[in-house]
Amino acid sequence: APAPPPAQHLFSDPAEIQALRGNLLAWYDKCKRDLPWRTLAATEPDADRRAYAVWVSEIMLQQTQVATVIDYYNRWMQKWPTLQALAQASLEEVNELWAGLGYYSRGKRLQEAAKKVVSELAGRMPRTAEDLQKLLPGVGRYTAGAIASISYGQATGVVDGNVVRVLCRLRCIGADSSSPAVTDWLWDIANAVVDRRRPGDFNQAMMELGATVCVPKAPLCGECPVKKQCRARQRKLLGKPTPVPDVEDCGVGDCPLCPPAAEPWDSSLGVTNFPRKAAKKQPRAARTATCVLERRGCHGAPEYLIVQRPSSGLLAGLWEFPSLPVAQGLQEEKQREVLADHLQAWMGQPVAAGGLQFIGEVVHIFSHIHQTYVVYSLPLDGDVTWDSASSLSRWVTEEEFQASAVSTAMKKVL
Repeated sequence: APAPPPAQHLFSDPAEIQALRGNLLAWYDKCKRDLPWRTLAATEPDADRRAYAVWVSEIMLQQTQVATVIDYYNRWMQKWPTLQALAQASLEEVNELWAGLGYYSRGKRLQEAAKKVVSELAGRMPRTAEDLQKLLPGVGRYTAGAIASISYGQATGVVDGNVVRVLCRLRCIGADSSSPAVTDWLWDIANAVVDRRRPGDFNQAMMELGATVCVPKAPLCGECPVKKQCRARQRKLLGKPTPVPDVEDCGVGDCPLCPPAAEPWDSSLGVTNFPRKAAKKQPRAARTATCVLERRGCHGAPEYLIVQRPSSGLLAGLWEFPSLPVAQGLQEEKQREVLADHLQAWMGQPVAAGGLQFIGEVVHIFSHIHQTYVVYSLPLDGDVTWDSASSLSRWVTEEEFQASAVSTAMKKVL
C-alpha cells in the first residue's frame, strides 16, 4: 500500500480546522452571491422540495457557468416547480427547455431520476449522500454530497473543480489532481474539515471561495478569508517550502501529493502552482454531411425537414437536419452520393446527388469532439407534396425550428 502523505498536506490540528471553518463561514455569510437556487434552498421549509431545487441547480451547473445557468434554472423551476411535475413531463419538453445548455444527457437523466423517485420511492427523496448516489441515475458523488449537506444537513464534504483548487492550494497538493489516488485524498480532507453544524453552508462557501476569490489565474489572495491556513501562500511569501514538521520528507519522489520532481515549484507562479492536472486529451476530429431540405408551406413560408436522433449517445433525442457521419478526406463527389442515398431513405423517393447545393462548413466544438458539419441545401419544387409518416421526422417553420429541441450546432447550420 502507498505510504500516507506527510502531515503538511492534511488538516490534523483541531484549532486550525476550527479557524478554517469560522473564517470561511463568516466570509460566506457576508459575501455570498445572491443566486436563485440558494434563495429557494434557504426559504423552502419542505426538505424534499429543497433537495429538488438544489439537485436541478447542481445538474445544470455541471460544465456550465453560473451566468448561463440562471435563466435556464428560473424557467425550469417555473415550468416544473416540483419533482412530481418534472416526472410528468415528456423528454421532448425537457430537451426543448434544455436546448442551448449543452450536455443534453444531463436533462434526460434528471427526468429519469425524477420518475424513479415518484414510481419506485413513493415520491420521497433519498436522505443521505450514499443513497442518493446509489438510487438516482445521473447523481454522482459530488451531486449527492451537495444535496445531502445543503438540503438534509448531512455532515459530508464535497469535491468539485472549485474545491479541488482551494484544497490543493491550502495544503500544497501538487500531484495530478485528477488522478484517482489524489481525488480520494481530497475527499478525505473535505470530509475532515466540513463544519458539522452548517455542512451545507460550509460546502457552498468552499465552492464560492473557489469561484470568486481562489480563481485559477490571478487569485485574490489578499481578500481570502482563509489565507492564514493556506500553505501555498505561506510558501510564496517565504520563497521556499513551509518549515513545518515532516516537510523534509516531501518533494523527494515518494510523497503521493507533492509535485513531481520533474515539475518543481515555480516561484513566479506562486499559489497558481496548484493544482496540477494531467494534460487534456485533444478532441477527436469528426465530419458530418448535413442537408437542409426546404419546401414552401401552405402559407408560403419556407419549411424545413428535421429528424430525431437516436435515444442514446451524443445529443440523444434531439432534432436535427438529416445528417450522417462521413470519413475524413472523403471526396466531395462521393460525399454528395452518400448524402443523397441517406436522404432517399427519409423521403422514399430518389434524390439526385447533383441537386444538392453546397453551402459551406460549420465547426462546432463539443467537449471531446471537434465537429465539422458540411452543409448542403436541397430546395424542393412547389408541387412536391411528400410528407413523412414517421414520428421521427417532421416539417417545421423557422419559428418552430427555433422552439424545438435542437442543438446549438443545428442552429448554426440553419
